[in-house]
Amino acid sequence: MLHWSIRPLELPLRFTWKISRNASDAKTNLLVRVGDAETAGGVAGWGEAAPNVRYGEAPELLLQQFAALQRAGLEQVQALPDLTALLEAAQPAHALRFAIESAYVHYLAQRRGQSVPALLGVPPPLPAVGTAFTLPIMEPGAVQAFIERHGLARFPLLKVKVNQAAGAELLREVARLLPGRPVLVDGNEAWTDADALLGFIEEVQAIPRLNVQLLEQPLPAACADDYRYLRPRSPWPLIADESVTDAADFADIARQFHVLNMKLMKAGGYLNGIRLLNEARAHGLRTMVGCMVETSLGIWSALQVSGLCEICDLDGLLIVRHEPFGVVTEADGRLMVQPQVPVLN
Repeated sequence: MLHWSIRPLELPLRFTWKISRNASDAKTNLLVRVGDAETAGGVAGWGEAAPNVRYGEAPELLLQQFAALQRAGLEQVQALPDLTALLEAAQPAHALRFAIESAYVHYLAQRRGQSVPALLGVPPPLPAVGTAFTLPIMEPGAVQAFIERHGLARFPLLKVKVNQAAGAELLREVARLLPGRPVLVDGNEAWTDADALLGFIEEVQAIPRLNVQLLEQPLPAACADDYRYLRPRSPWPLIADESVTDAADFADIARQFHVLNMKLMKAGGYLNGIRLLNEARAHGLRTMVGCMVETSLGIWSALQVSGLCEICDLDGLLIVRHEPFGVVTEADGRLMVQPQVPVLN
């Protein structure tokens, strides 16, 4: 019989994480552990949950759902299909589902002496993976100090969070300080219709030395008609994030967007995340792997499927003030991932 446990992990952040819909200075994530009950120091797998308010997730809810899964027979699971069936029946929050499934996959990989990509049947990650780094919403006057303090010039792609109120001015300041730097603009559903967004795009296109490469989810997911209207009119490829759900019609997603951003926390696990990436590729969409605010454990997991992705936006661990595990490190804007399955204390 396997032994499962869960515990909260408090994560103060290096700066205020502000996007169009909320702001925070700390996050509470959860760590799930699974291992052989009779060997406390033996083989164990770990997974991370990063609850997201956008999807109605909170640490307290995930703890309640974990307790319910234990009552439903979590400790009797003997194989990955059994775990999948249990999770399908219970339908826990996707972040918790990912933590549980990834912990079990990591446990199996260790028991079998396999790498996680080999167990999942996907290409291994590169030894060093370039990542975007995110500039949160802030006053334009604060941008220079932020860029200098966090060394943003070393990253190959800069992601800039924007809202309607000051997005253009924020991008203007980024272009002044880092002229020509490739930029991904992330609206986090801040606009309400395509024509208003096109006005913003026109204003931004006029900013000297601004090199926008991609535009991520500027409108709410419900605005499918607006996205279909916008897709042929946008000068930049559109990235689907919040619009991608388990029930997504990928033929329609491909009529709205050019790129799919898959986040394991939102997909609810490796298996569904890989399915989403394969569906995207089959429908002609470019692929990207993203993250929430996570420790290096969660980012290590995302890197295991990065071989299926063209773009990596995996800076979540760099937002955490005192990253606790060190299973992924960063230098010169590239992430180095240890090949071994993480073993935590």
